[in-house]
Amino acid sequence: MSAIGVMRKDILDVRRAKIVWFVGLLFTLVTVLFFYQINEFGGIDGFADVLLGLWNLVFVGALFIPAIALVAAYLSIAGERESGSIKFLLSTPINRRDLVLGKFLSRVTVVTASLLFAFVVAAVLSLVWFSDLMIGTFVAIAALTLLYALAYVAVAIAISASTATRSRAMGGALAFYFLTNLLILFNGLSIDAALDYLLNDLLDLGIGQDPINFVTMLISPTQSYLTSTTLAFPEDFLVNQGLNPDAAAWYVQGEMGLALLLAWLVVPLLIGVVRFERANIG
Repeated sequence: MSAIGVMRKDILDVRRAKIVWFVGLLFTLVTVLFFYQINEFGGIDGFADVLLGLWNLVFVGALFIPAIALVAAYLSIAGERESGSIKFLLSTPINRRDLVLGKFLSRVTVVTASLLFAFVVAAVLSLVWFSDLMIGTFVAIAALTLLYALAYVAVAIAISASTATRSRAMGGALAFYFLTNLLILFNGLSIDAALDYLLNDLLDLGIGQDPINFVTMLISPTQSYLTSTTLAFPEDFLVNQGLNPDAAAWYVQGEMGLALLLAWLVVPLLIGVVRFERANIG
């Protein structure tokens, strides 16, 4: 059995996971509410309303998409190891690498379908309410958001491939979500705020914000995603939002965010393959 064969078999099971579709629908609903608010009360003077809608979608997605991806994939391998069904699957002509890749592909398919639905709804609302889609920006945000989702699916697969029980996989997924997502999005409790306090307030090292942001990008797919989305928006809109990408160091530019986001897709998946190949299933 190949990775594609595993994907086809596994997708029949994962598509029944109601919680994945529930979180995806919740993301869609929140997106609709933001677009409705802009339609009712207006956006930013001098800019297309759809830009503000997409800007809001990015930050809503930063919160919801990791939850969708982690829920979809964190039990993909660990659940079958705990139940023992993984032994039957490995008794067929398949190697462990293809099993991990097949699980990844099946979970990616379901997560992608959930997000594409949200973006189709956003596109329809943009055309109906704003009479403008700004297709270049819209497609760029959609592509970056899907890449962001794939990165978190890869992380979830790595966690699942590295653990033997459901409880450990759940604990790993929750810890990763808390450390790399919630502690990034909420400024008062964020990792970069903690680093700034440690390095500058306590140690008085005078470290600038750019190096701190880069460290945060290294340890968080969410920060890499948020940074990469600056590539999609017009520069004058970013300045209006309080950002000035040209003034930032090269290593915290959108291109670096994109490169690190790709790394977050590839590296965890490789780790998951290696860990599972070395695991004692017996």
